[in-house]
Amino acid sequence: MPESRILLGVIGRAHGVRGLVRVTSHTADPAALTAYGPLTDERGRRFVLRWRGEGVAEVTELVDGQPAKLADRSAAEKLTNTRLYIDRSALPAPEEDEFYLADLIGLDAVDTDGQRIGRVALVHDYGAGASLEIERAGAPALLVPFTRAAVPAVDVAAGRMTIVAPAEIAVRPEAQEADAAAGQDMQAGEEAFA
Repeated sequence: MPESRILLGVIGRAHGVRGLVRVTSHTADPAALTAYGPLTDERGRRFVLRWRGEGVAEVTELVDGQPAKLADRSAAEKLTNTRLYIDRSALPAPEEDEFYLADLIGLDAVDTDGQRIGRVALVHDYGAGASLEIERAGAPALLVPFTRAAVPAVDVAAGRMTIVAPAEIAVRPEAQEADAAAGQDMQAGEEAFA
């Protein structure tokens, strides 16, 4: 997706037989999703939503500027998992200490000493709070909750964020290797002691 678009919602499963769908909204007020006007998908199709119940919407596709309302369950099922975007220019600038989740992708993740951990590859948000997937060289990805405790500082302009991982998680690959070596030394010592 071009960086100029922001994900605002996702069309879920069909609801009933008259073309209604479940919709997950990523806006601060979920009901405000319909206030942004036409939304686009990855293919450039344009959709207008109208709420028909809590989390249930009527969908109209704009085809050559003409509205074509979903009429039945089969048409609604074809849109399952369709991601809905809006051009960033249609959104207000975030307040200080606020971020669009899309702005976090690509930021360098550093520890509290300023040592690079990796790069934010993805932001996951399944409804219970966002988490950051940090790619690391020579190590598995690190999944960190996007909370003030785990991510105390974000500087989008500088392209970095500070990560405070729990003590049980070695965030840098070299630290992980050192921990593994220390564990092997400890195990060898225990065997020798036995």
